[in-house]
Amino acid sequence: MAGEGAGRAIGIDLGTTYSCVAAWQHNRIEIIANDQGNRTTPSCVAFTDNERLIGEAAKNQVASAPTNTVFDAKRLIGHEFNDPTVQSDMKQWPFKVIPHPTDNNKPMIVVNYKGEEKQFSAEEISSMVLSKMKDIAEAYLGSSVKNAVVTVPAYFNDAQRQATKSAGTIAGLNVVRIINEPSAAAIAYGLDKGGNVAQNVLIFDLGGGTFDVSVATVEAGVIDVKAIAGDTHLGGQDFDSRMVNHFVKEFERKNGKDISMNPKAIRRLRSACERAKRMLSSTSQTNIEVESLFEGIDLFSTVTRAKFNELNMDLFNKCIEMVEKCLSDAKMNWRSVDEVVLVGGSSRIPKVQEMLREFFNGKEACRSINPDEAVAYGAAVLAAKLNGEGNEKVQNVVLSDVTPLSLGIECNGDVMKVIIPRNTPIPTRKERKDFHTTYDNQTSVRFTVYEGERSKATDNNLLGEFKLKGIPAAPRGDAKFKVCFDIDENGILNVSVEHVGTGVKNKISITNYKGRLSEKEIEKMVKDAEKYKREDEEYRKKSDARNALENYAYDMRNTTRCAAGIGAADKKKIEKAFESTVKWLESNKLAKVDAYKEKLEELKLIYNPIVAKMHHSPSPSIERQRSSIKNWIKSVMP
Repeated sequence: MAGEGAGRAIGIDLGTTYSCVAAWQHNRIEIIANDQGNRTTPSCVAFTDNERLIGEAAKNQVASAPTNTVFDAKRLIGHEFNDPTVQSDMKQWPFKVIPHPTDNNKPMIVVNYKGEEKQFSAEEISSMVLSKMKDIAEAYLGSSVKNAVVTVPAYFNDAQRQATKSAGTIAGLNVVRIINEPSAAAIAYGLDKGGNVAQNVLIFDLGGGTFDVSVATVEAGVIDVKAIAGDTHLGGQDFDSRMVNHFVKEFERKNGKDISMNPKAIRRLRSACERAKRMLSSTSQTNIEVESLFEGIDLFSTVTRAKFNELNMDLFNKCIEMVEKCLSDAKMNWRSVDEVVLVGGSSRIPKVQEMLREFFNGKEACRSINPDEAVAYGAAVLAAKLNGEGNEKVQNVVLSDVTPLSLGIECNGDVMKVIIPRNTPIPTRKERKDFHTTYDNQTSVRFTVYEGERSKATDNNLLGEFKLKGIPAAPRGDAKFKVCFDIDENGILNVSVEHVGTGVKNKISITNYKGRLSEKEIEKMVKDAEKYKREDEEYRKKSDARNALENYAYDMRNTTRCAAGIGAADKKKIEKAFESTVKWLESNKLAKVDAYKEKLEELKLIYNPIVAKMHHSPSPSIERQRSSIKNWIKSVMP
């Protein structure tokens, strides 16, 4: 395989609530299960006094340490601290988010780790999840992983894409491509669709935190995306929040107690609501039971599917509106769609499926691909293709994607002049030569780059700005400029400007603008990530050494207690050694690996001579015991 020498390539679906990893293996794309045997891994990182936990282990202890367990980093990535969505989300999160000490625009997550207060950016938390996915893949593939295709919601803006790419770099991955989640799902759908009949496919991707809809034409492995629409802040988490708010009000009404400011109570209630939401996909009514939720008071209640639908109806309607917008942008109507493909865990919600069926006049959605795994599957197909792995089908896959938002420059009077309209196929390069100076003898011009659909430039999202200096003085309007917008296959923008005549140039790669990470910051975070990985490794070694000593002590005691050929004095000696080891373990919780190993050697010095005495006994039963003890010693020796 061409790609193996340089390291394997994987596809990662970096989700808001769960992530998934896949790779080409055994002549097919395989979704890779984690160490717990699950094919998706919680996008969750927890910090304790002793260690850092990622994935399943982090989620399992969220109720006991909610303020130090970070989730939803994807909802923070590429956003500014004062963004209304960040301010609104902060009320729902048990962990603390503050502005960066020197850059007020950048949100920082605050946790206590090993007794110290630490601050992490959303990129760093996401990089920890990505490194976990890399580890899962390496353990399964049995080789190192260098390259990855990482997916993002189609409606992610430039800042969010750049931040996701940075997260990959911090995790030690070479992110060969950033692709849109629905486009990855379209690849998963299209890979096995042979024949030369083109099909119009609508991908409806409703996940834990984001919603995307895209229309693509699929023909024999060629995926041509026509239009995308979506909302980077709409998904399962929002449905959970509606239920949480409902039960917070119910609890206050019944018990006169407001639990909204108690992170532990809210976290436990949220977990119960998430479970109930899943149950309501297969039953019309379910119980919500949280013992001793607040001040010893239990919450026992029920929720019906009808109530759940009512609480979220405006959000469900928003999804259908996006479907209409996407079809309109693709210049299609519902009749033109051959197949509706559901992606993302929240697409299982019966009401959402019912509303889609009604919109498409009774048409049933395609059930041939797994909603939780399709995005990672498609990403892995592209990763394999780019890495020279895979079969002919994989190598023949062609993806033509589009840019989700219009891109342009602010002109006089706060007007947005669009250079690249939304839904333009990428990669693309567009030039405009109709820019000029606005007053006499102007020797420098400021260019401000925006993305968005509003006609007033400042209502859109500011991407960056730069100056072109050294322009020869001339009357207003005489100096002309050529502006070039270049979008690469990752959907990331480069802008250059040239003065027509003198050739004076300047350019901006929209990467290190305010709130973005500089090369220096990324470098520091890469070093930090390596340090945390080493610390995790050291903790694991210490934990293994402690367990080896504890297991040896217990097994030694239990084996000799029932051994017939060991005298009472020796049994007493072993009992005493066992008790002293248990006491030592209790009072040396922070001992180093070497200390545990030394203690183990001490135990062996006491135990081995006692076992050796049994060699002089001719009894067959004692022979059998001696043999079993020997075998046992071999099995527990570290």
